[in-house]
Amino acid sequence: MKLLPKRALYILLAALGTVAAYLIYHHALGNRALPEGLILANGRIEGDHVTVASKFAGRIAELRVREGDSVQVNQILAVLDDAQIKARVAQARAAVTVLDAQIKAGETALVVTQKELPLAIASAQAEVSRAAAAVAKAKAAELQARRDATRMHDLLTQNFVNRQLAERADLALSVASAEHATARHAELQAQAQFSQAKLGADRIRAKESELAALRSQREQARASLAEAESVLADLVIKAPSAGVIVTRIRQAGDVVGAGGPLFDLVNLDTLYLKVYVPEIEIGKLRLNLPARIYTDAFPDTPFDAKVGYISARAEFTPKEVQTPDERVKLTYAVKLYLEQNPEHKLTPGLPADAVIRWKVGVPWAKPNW
Repeated sequence: MKLLPKRALYILLAALGTVAAYLIYHHALGNRALPEGLILANGRIEGDHVTVASKFAGRIAELRVREGDSVQVNQILAVLDDAQIKARVAQARAAVTVLDAQIKAGETALVVTQKELPLAIASAQAEVSRAAAAVAKAKAAELQARRDATRMHDLLTQNFVNRQLAERADLALSVASAEHATARHAELQAQAQFSQAKLGADRIRAKESELAALRSQREQARASLAEAESVLADLVIKAPSAGVIVTRIRQAGDVVGAGGPLFDLVNLDTLYLKVYVPEIEIGKLRLNLPARIYTDAFPDTPFDAKVGYISARAEFTPKEVQTPDERVKLTYAVKLYLEQNPEHKLTPGLPADAVIRWKVGVPWAKPNW
């Protein structure tokens, strides 16, 4: 291979220098094309990462998404094995059903007792009054029969009456005594029934206490059912927000512990552009300054943003900044938060340019690199 003559080599170096000078001049001219009050920067779109995890330990029965999949809020991402929890739910639901039936039967009986008790007490009290009146009447009749029998026996002794009349008086006394005893027995029965009716109030209080205990048991059973149903629902892992699956950490069949991560999700509604502003311009920035973001995918559609973070520490410009001369300068990291991401057009990783307006009233201009 022949070496180039020195003259040709000089011509080639001169041409390369001219091209380099033109690029540097064009870059400087592009920067100067922005009016005073605007700052030009670039970077890559990033987002807030959300670690999707399981609240409970279990075996992964199903995974429904992979890396790069776009998901919507509450979309099912994974399902853990739920056989044991379903059994707990069925058991708790059966306990609630049994207690509901017991409480319903007890409430029905209590209502009937509460309605019938006043009538039963009034009826028993009236029967006691009737029995007492019958006893008084029978007692008076017995006293009269006893006086008649005594008088007849006195007259028989004096031979004023025959023995047959005296015997009739004795028989009448026996009948009156028997009727008095019968009336007294009926009175005692009526008083016992009245006492029994009044004890119904105690039975009502006991039934109410029993129902209160059953209701307490039912509340505990309902709480157990709600807890089991909540655990069952939590075994279905859903997306907390719309976004993109960055990493699928686990595979179907894996056993995860409580809080074990399953996915790394980026929320597409909280994206920001991370840029690096030279230290000579960082003093112009403050929080909530407006900005516009431009991407190659949508060159004619600026996306509104605001300055949401300004680093307090300077660092060397990272390698992803486009121009070599900028990579050796001290810069400050700045995050420009997108106000909206319509139709989730923007995704993490996209390179983008930004124009930050730090002086009010300055017209917007597109980036000019």
